[in-house]
Amino acid sequence: MPAPPRVEIIDGIKTFIPLENNPDILKLLCENLQISLDLDFHDIISTSPAFLQECYFRPCHAIIVLAHRSIYQAARSAVEPTISEYKGSGPNEPVIWMKQTIGHACGLMALLHVVFNLEGGRYVRPGTAIDALRQQAILLGPTERAQLLYDSSFLEEAHMDAASRGSSNVPSPREDNQHHFLAFVHKDGKVWELNGGMNGPLFRGVLGEGEDLLSERGLELTVQDFLIAAEQTGCDEMSIVAITGADAVAQG
Repeated sequence: MPAPPRVEIIDGIKTFIPLENNPDILKLLCENLQISLDLDFHDIISTSPAFLQECYFRPCHAIIVLAHRSIYQAARSAVEPTISEYKGSGPNEPVIWMKQTIGHACGLMALLHVVFNLEGGRYVRPGTAIDALRQQAILLGPTERAQLLYDSSFLEEAHMDAASRGSSNVPSPREDNQHHFLAFVHKDGKVWELNGGMNGPLFRGVLGEGEDLLSERGLELTVQDFLIAAEQTGCDEMSIVAITGADAVAQG
């Protein structure tokens, strides 16, 4: 078995292998990052109410989306300029947001945005390397926080191992990546879009009691823009993974 491609410095930027939006690969990345195994990942192959009610675990308070560039641009080109530059830090911020400065690392960033924020970070196991990284990141401003992630050999090794073990051919870091990851997290009643490629976190709205991200309102605040954009562009290169925690129970 050939060795996986190595991280490369391209145009002065550390660049990874792109990650697959695959529940098994995301689970493996969690294991590499020493994240609690209580997190589970589910492919969403339909957003019809009947499918979600019958097949998936609830409540769902986090979603990771991978969309082709054409879908992403159609859904977010008008939104991105409205987001002010994030300058926050410290434990009192409503969410932990991190700027992406590593090439092809948007999958890793999406997962970090989920595990650092979901249920107050309860799935980050105390005393682990990722716990220490999270605690450091919280205290730093956005530039220093991004540099902390950039310099982390722990994150690099965890990502590269998981990214090289997907179901498709392993690409080179030099290949053009036509897709982008982003995360949605429901925290303290509010829904946040967390994307290290934007200027900061994007507040999407509030869910009512008993609603989660797979409810009608939850889908409206998360993936609906991208589903509409996919239909408008005629591009179907998009995948959705729902993330559930220790409180999830089977529906039906």
